[in-house]
Amino acid sequence: MLQTNTIAPEFNLPNQLGEIISLSQFKGNKNVVLYFYPKDDTSGCTLEAQQFTALIEKFSNKETVVIGVSKDDCESHLNFIDKYQLKVELISDTSGELCEKYAVWQEKEKNGVKKMGIVRSTFIIDKQGILVDVEYSVVADGHAQVVLDKVSKI
Repeated sequence: MLQTNTIAPEFNLPNQLGEIISLSQFKGNKNVVLYFYPKDDTSGCTLEAQQFTALIEKFSNKETVVIGVSKDDCESHLNFIDKYQLKVELISDTSGELCEKYAVWQEKEKNGVKKMGIVRSTFIIDKQGILVDVEYSVVADGHAQVVLDKVSKI
């Protein structure tokens, strides 16, 4: 698992429009909230994305971008954004490479069945590319506000 005060792993992945987004493009300019979630258009993931969307201007005022990551493809992300009028950027990690780099691809258990999946996790990366907050196994409801409070202290 990743630790605070270390360099955040780089990424170069397509967003919902197929445009390549990289961590390095924000260096020296913006803080980045990188949140990983299991699947587009599911209850917890929708709630989390809607709550980040509701606070997006406050994040922007703190010079912070919010980027969601799942293994869904770009088309799924675009449909998810359109359906709920989301204002967060969503990047597609269909290969799971970024999930592995950030150690969010883990064994999970539901109803006694174990399987691999994305553990809902959030990483706050400062303008220098350093992980200032690392949180695994977050609860979706209310998480966006907790993250905003942490960003406010950077």
